[in-house]
Amino acid sequence: MKGFNVTGSFKLDKGIWQKFTVEVAADDEDGAKEKVLSTLGSRHRVNRNEIEIKDLEEISGDDITDPVVKYQVEER
Repeated sequence: MKGFNVTGSFKLDKGIWQKFTVEVAADDEDGAKEKVLSTLGSRHRVNRNEIEIKDLEEISGDDITDPVVKYQVEER
């Protein structure tokens, strides 16, 4: 697995866009997008069309700050 840093925003109730930055572990960019859409949708009860991903970049194991993602990347 690889580590990805994903930034973007999602729409809240009153038309306010909340920015986010999240680290995820996935096999490729499509998997990272899917994981972010799934996680944010379930946590914040927003539809996929209300989530905008602005930037998605692969990060090395040394740059990962989330311990769960670091473990998932180093596991393989």
